[in-house]
Amino acid sequence: MILRGLRAGLLSARLTRGHGAAMHHQVAAPAGLLSLRGGGSPSTSKFGAPARASPEISLRATTGMSAAEVKPGNEVEVTEVQQEETKLPVHDPATKFRKDYKPTPFSVENVNLNFILNEDVTHVHSILSLKPNYQGSTPPPLKLDGRKDVKLLSLKVNGSDVNPSEYNVTEKDLTLAKLPPGPVTLNIVTEIKPQENSSLEGLYKSSGNFCTQCEAEGFRGITYFLDRPDVMATYQVRVEADKANYPVLLSNGNLKSQGDLEGGRHFALWEDPFPKPCYLFALVAGKLSMKERTFRTMSGKDVALRIFVQENNLGKVDHALESLVKAMKWDEETFGLEYDLNLFNIVAVDDFNMGAMENKSLNIFNSRLVLASPETATDLDYSRIEGVVGHEYFHNYTGNRVTCRDWFQLTLKEGLTVFRDQEFTSDLNSRPVKRIEDVMGLRVAQFPEDAGPMAHPIRPDSYIKMDNFYTMTVYEKGAEVVRLYNTLLGKEGFRKGMDLYFKRHDGHAVTCDDFLAAMADANNVDLSQLGKWYGQAGTPRLNVSTQYDAASQRYTLRMKQHTPPTPGQPNKEPLLIPVAVGLVGPDGKDIPLHLRAAPEANGTANGNTAQPTTVVLRLTEAEQEFVFEHVPAEPVPSILRGFSAPVRMTVEGQTDEHLQFLLANDSDEFNRWEAGQRLSRKLLLQLYDAASAAKVSSADKKALQSTLAGAGGVPDSLVKAFRAVLMEKGLDGSFKAMATTLPSGTELVDEIPEADPTLIYEVRNYVLRELAARLRPDLETILKETDSAPGDAYVFNAKECARRTLKQKAINMLSTLEEPSIVDMILQRFREATNMTDQVGALGALVEVPGEARSTALSEFFEKWKSEPLVILKWLGLQAMSNAPGNLALVRSLVDHPAFNINNPNNCYSLFLAFARSPVNFHAADGSGYAFMGDSVLRVDKINHQVAARMVSAFTQFRQYDKQRQGLMRAQLERIVATNGLSENVFEICTKSLAA
Repeated sequence: MILRGLRAGLLSARLTRGHGAAMHHQVAAPAGLLSLRGGGSPSTSKFGAPARASPEISLRATTGMSAAEVKPGNEVEVTEVQQEETKLPVHDPATKFRKDYKPTPFSVENVNLNFILNEDVTHVHSILSLKPNYQGSTPPPLKLDGRKDVKLLSLKVNGSDVNPSEYNVTEKDLTLAKLPPGPVTLNIVTEIKPQENSSLEGLYKSSGNFCTQCEAEGFRGITYFLDRPDVMATYQVRVEADKANYPVLLSNGNLKSQGDLEGGRHFALWEDPFPKPCYLFALVAGKLSMKERTFRTMSGKDVALRIFVQENNLGKVDHALESLVKAMKWDEETFGLEYDLNLFNIVAVDDFNMGAMENKSLNIFNSRLVLASPETATDLDYSRIEGVVGHEYFHNYTGNRVTCRDWFQLTLKEGLTVFRDQEFTSDLNSRPVKRIEDVMGLRVAQFPEDAGPMAHPIRPDSYIKMDNFYTMTVYEKGAEVVRLYNTLLGKEGFRKGMDLYFKRHDGHAVTCDDFLAAMADANNVDLSQLGKWYGQAGTPRLNVSTQYDAASQRYTLRMKQHTPPTPGQPNKEPLLIPVAVGLVGPDGKDIPLHLRAAPEANGTANGNTAQPTTVVLRLTEAEQEFVFEHVPAEPVPSILRGFSAPVRMTVEGQTDEHLQFLLANDSDEFNRWEAGQRLSRKLLLQLYDAASAAKVSSADKKALQSTLAGAGGVPDSLVKAFRAVLMEKGLDGSFKAMATTLPSGTELVDEIPEADPTLIYEVRNYVLRELAARLRPDLETILKETDSAPGDAYVFNAKECARRTLKQKAINMLSTLEEPSIVDMILQRFREATNMTDQVGALGALVEVPGEARSTALSEFFEKWKSEPLVILKWLGLQAMSNAPGNLALVRSLVDHPAFNINNPNNCYSLFLAFARSPVNFHAADGSGYAFMGDSVLRVDKINHQVAARMVSAFTQFRQYDKQRQGLMRAQLERIVATNGLSENVFEICTKSLAA
């Protein structure tokens, strides 16, 4: 399952004003710090059950509105079950611990399902073939997972009805007290109402169609079952429905038979021969159109590839289909993995909590990650679709054929598959640009997560709701840990490890330790210290000092590592950190490296030099020293090349001159970009400190500008360095845009105690305006050079994306000047744009400039695209994220706009999460932005717990901000957690945030 697309409607840095770099997926950045201009352990609740709230208070908690504000068309759809939940007292849900893992007393050999789909109710007939897995001759009780909206109609054991005294049904499970010895067959009939299932977990309806989402624990919302990933079985699934309304009937595996029935109904019978856990079960029934293509595997087998969408979207699936073909071919060539069935289906649905789901042979996607045309999708959309289609396909082996023993091992499949999709995208496009994008996302979203109250290892030790641990840490940091194997073992060694992993564990549910063992055994190395990354939370700090001895021509690097305490983990051990290092000589060339006593160091050479010019140092102790010999002149060190480990690094004695030298000369493009980031970060922090010391209000822009100028402003050296990058011939346009992008506000707040987010925003804007004014001729030249010729068709490839990215960078920077002529130019570009990348890019710049052009462009965009729901997500997100003064009133009005549907996750992410990333309006000093978000969380929690949990995460980093804002955000968390009937999802995040 993929996280990408969770933040639907939020635009990447590529499209944000003054932030020209592209990011291939959305990230859960801390609230309020991804502006349009720049673009843990369990705890017991300290809160008792409150007194019964008044009807007025209950209404506002549920809907965000008072009774007087509720009007026809404004009602929230709340099912009967959800209405009952509002009456529940505040609770302290049970915590699950990894140390408590035990195998199930029974294994499930086979599952036979028969779905009778109807408009009012759906009946599910389940036949489970159980095999004893217990010790002794007396079977223990069998507890099957269930849910309160699942109604038990019939229960039989070995064909005989079960006496009611021999089983017990609760809201969460079905327990059979007495079972006969030996193999057992259970016949279970349940009744469910998918049309009322707004949680979008289990079987539900989307746009009139039936579909499923079973990861992590959705299958228990369909029938009673051992709903855990280590229970793997083969499945036969029969689906029956009205043929006119549901002509397409899909499930996992291969289609065995289909036919018509009496009364205008029909059926389809599917069989999946490969054992799988129930979270990979899938069903789709509805009115869908299909586009098909054939792929011939490396052994000569033809596989039918099909994508199902609504009829009007059939013309928008070609890119997704082509991406699937590329992914299948890449996996064969890179890992020797061939698809194992004759059919691969993808279905796009509008209502989906996550980005996509890798159900065996029947992937279900959020429609925004399938549908694309030049007119309606941006370069970002195209790139995201390519990566996510690849990700879900790659799960066929890393996740499906080999799955997780328990949910604590989630990173085993997700971290590994993210790494695989990153490599896939890198091989298809620009590897340096992709690496920079991934690290940008890591720093903006995962590093703060590692430093906050929800900090957890990539393999957590406990959870209340597993849904809350589909995190950037598990996914993105998990991918970085997998990359450590690749860095240490090399490409060939990593492939050997993967081959052994599949050979040992194909068809089994395993652990992260099994993966590490396969890698170690395949390469005959000890990787035990690398295993510490799985259990230790937090981002390691790496401190580097240098010394050069000209007489002996020796250059010494001294490295220290430590990881700060995190909730539940006060003490940390040293990790194995691979540090890729190069030394750049005074001539700007890499120096051949001679590392003293380094039998384990990996090295790579540039050109034809005999000695490597990059070596990977293995830092294993708290402090360690590395000495290079035969260094003819004092070099500038290039450390952590390619971001060889997910750490925060400080280089003692590193000057602006060193950084400018690396920005101009480093052969490692990641470190070249990093040099620009460090230069900019130092300047921004210095200016913030000056403004803060002067106690200048962020609202007094004139006084702030005077203070910042008096503190030195933007030095000519930075302008010159940025100009050199922007005008360098032959340099990738995307890299140029990234290398001249300022660090995000999120990165800055990590370095500022009790940060004022609005002041950070204004300081950053000041620097952007200064750069734009002094680089204006260069930016205008870039615009001329990157404009496409009239009539040129849109092409999605690395070269054209780089051109458009650089063009948008120039527009974004110029827009910060807010001059009428520039605004008119951008409005004209908005109107004349022939593709969505250019049009949304222009709109993203205009939306930050108050005035007629802003409102005109937004109005024209809506009128043009109001019939395209995915495009309207962009319209919602741009407005919600805007830092225009007083924008909260506009966001409130959008909640009631006919184009907004609060029952749809994409809409909620586009509006509410986008608003939480406005430093000016979300972090308004009067707390109005926080109150709006608190009301919205409570309202959405009555509809969809997973979506509400992601929304409430906007408050988790409250301790990073100034005292006033800390108090206001804490008050919202306390209000939310004291609400009757709060979901476990939201409860866990709130209580951990408050207790940390």
